[in-house]
Amino acid sequence: MREYYTRACSFIYGLQAKKLILQKKALPLNSRKDIAFNSIELIRRKNKKIYTKLIKIEHLSNLNSKIKKRILADLKKIQSKKKFSKLNFTNEPLLMGVLNITPDSFSDGGIYFNKKKAIKNAEFLIDSGANIIDIGGESTRPGSKEINPLVEWNRIKKIVKFLRKKFPKLNISLDTRKSLVMKNGLKMKINIINDVSGLEFDQNAIKVIKEFNSPFIIHHMQGKPQTMQNMPKYNNVLLDIYDFFEKKIIFLKKQNVKINNVILDPGIGFGKNLKHNLILMSKISLFHSLGFPLMIGTSRKKFINQISEKYDTKEKIGGTLSSVLYTLSQGVQIFRVHNVKEVKQGILIFKKLLLN
Repeated sequence: MREYYTRACSFIYGLQAKKLILQKKALPLNSRKDIAFNSIELIRRKNKKIYTKLIKIEHLSNLNSKIKKRILADLKKIQSKKKFSKLNFTNEPLLMGVLNITPDSFSDGGIYFNKKKAIKNAEFLIDSGANIIDIGGESTRPGSKEINPLVEWNRIKKIVKFLRKKFPKLNISLDTRKSLVMKNGLKMKINIINDVSGLEFDQNAIKVIKEFNSPFIIHHMQGKPQTMQNMPKYNNVLLDIYDFFEKKIIFLKKQNVKINNVILDPGIGFGKNLKHNLILMSKISLFHSLGFPLMIGTSRKKFINQISEKYDTKEKIGGTLSSVLYTLSQGVQIFRVHNVKEVKQGILIFKKLLLN
């Protein structure tokens, strides 16, 4: 566990960002010239207490050498161009379309359980602008129960086979915690493993990742789906999850896993209450200092109706889009969503306004 953490903040966009970068009054985020930041929030955790300080980039030279060394190392990662197998992080965020082939997922359980309906929806998501299709055969909603790996694989295998044949260049992600499902999917040339347990559920998962040299997402979840929402607790949700990622990355390096095959996802709604979720979204830029692409899944999540109350809607598009745009403004690169076309539309308009 580290003592000091560096969060990029005070973001500037468009032509003004380019101007300040040239004047060395701001630094580029993720090597981009159209999003910059001119301050950092220095967060210190000591003796279970949290201290924060906002520091202008131009004032970093005033810090003592020990702290400055830590911050400069973090800043190097914050500014670096993020890499991930076969995904290009340019100025456009990537959209991961959700395809749940389950009878009990929290939002669309049972709707696409039929093969024809699942295929039709996958094609619709692709036409709507999805860069990745995330296929899941087991619900991990709060309170859901574990199912047999063979049952899970039998739900999705025909869909995976169809999509791989019809769309050979499509990035397919497999939303699973089970090594058997991972292995079967990777044999059929799926591109990404999206394990909500962060490779914690199945001890053989890391072996499969290594065997196939597979790209994957490190997702954070406290507890298991059956119990994760039973009063989740953290010392500090933001820093605790940062530490989880950092320890996991150290472990993966020791396992000789290809590190530029990793994406980080803080796991909104997975063992977090409303306050936890809001802190993570509002300060998600902290995770850039780990040096990896960031993904977030806020689509149709419970926090939306917890806030909107009587203004809630079935698909929660307004709340989803708000959370996407807010975290996009902090440099998040991938968004896992159900309503791909609506989110794509919102991003296009938002970026046109923001980056001019």
